Amino acid sequence: MANVLSAEKRLAVLAALVDGNSIRAAERMTDVHRDTVMRFGVRLGEGAQHLHNALARDLTCPLIECDELWSYVRKKQARVTDEENTAGLGEAYTFVALAMPSRFVITWKVGKRDELTTDAFLADLRARLIVMPAMTSDGFAPYVPAIGKHLGLGVDYVQVIKNYGARGHRDDDHRYEPPRDLFITKMVISGAPNVGAATTSHVERHNGTMRHLIGRMRRLVYAFSKKPEHHRAAISLAYTYYNLCWIPRDQGVTPAVTEGVVDHVYDLREFMDAVLSAEPCVPPARQPLAQRRPEGPARELPNGRGFLRLVSPGEARSAPSSAPAVPPAAPPQDAPAPSIIPTAPSPMTAPVDDRQLDLFAWKPRATSVARPLPPVGTQLSLFDELASLPRKLS
Repeated sequence: MANVLSAEKRLAVLAALVDGNSIRAAERMTDVHRDTVMRFGVRLGEGAQHLHNALARDLTCPLIECDELWSYVRKKQARVTDEENTAGLGEAYTFVALAMPSRFVITWKVGKRDELTTDAFLADLRARLIVMPAMTSDGFAPYVPAIGKHLGLGVDYVQVIKNYGARGHRDDDHRYEPPRDLFITKMVISGAPNVGAATTSHVERHNGTMRHLIGRMRRLVYAFSKKPEHHRAAISLAYTYYNLCWIPRDQGVTPAVTEGVVDHVYDLREFMDAVLSAEPCVPPARQPLAQRRPEGPARELPNGRGFLRLVSPGEARSAPSSAPAVPPAAPPQDAPAPSIIPTAPSPMTAPVDDRQLDLFAWKPRATSVARPLPPVGTQLSLFDELASLPRKLS
């Protein structure tokens, strides 16, 4: 007869795992052998992935932040052979897509930090959406072609790039990160995004929460994963637990409730029952995307081609100014006020046309009469146009 854990033992093991404890720590806390804890953890992770696939679909997230979370399996990447690298050992980055403002984790993907994993991650993200979102990511180059491939070139997409200076102070607490003398560069890749609101701070803060919930992803400890399937199962369990059970401090409910995926907060026992009873479920299929209505005054274009929105003068790009780069010095306090003499506009200054243009009143210009083509076989000269120009005497 097989030795089956009681419901209370299962609940205790689950509580130990989702609180970021290692396998051996869970063994000491629950008095369950570590091999049993590992097998039960893999079963929980597989069920959590099926449960997430069943819930995370047909989403209408207005803004998505993407980032990658570093970890490794068995050994560091510098010591991995080609065969071990193919088997999934070495570095194991977790690509994560966080919906804002709900903080719901839409999807995640574990793999190498390369184009292949990025493309698979964006394909799964695209399949779970039904409304075009605005995207923000870090400066990882493979994001650009992957987002353009799966979401189209019209998506509002900004890359937030952190540049670290070489003169920043570095002490013993910051040996494993760049100096903290940084400045941020925001680069618009496509669309017309709100650059001022573009940030990756929320997903980076979320990465710290996940390192707290997943003990094997912490740095400088011996609780790292030894097998790729165990690593993926632990990540799936933690992200699903976060969506359904974790309550952010400023929300009061779980991210899944805020996003509208479920209608109540799951307690730990209900979460365990839902994970263990989850039927095998594949990720959703890709559906057409509806255009997201922008904030402020906007006019919908025909045939579902998007919106024509009103841009305030502060958001519009200003024409290059001829004013000097350095403002003139202020006059002294006792200087007399200068007299204002009206002057006529200079004939060299072109008048400024500030009329509102109509995008739908455009007409093609009258084209000039095309010159006849020369006969076939005629030798063309590159200097015919230059020969007709008057020469400047030196």
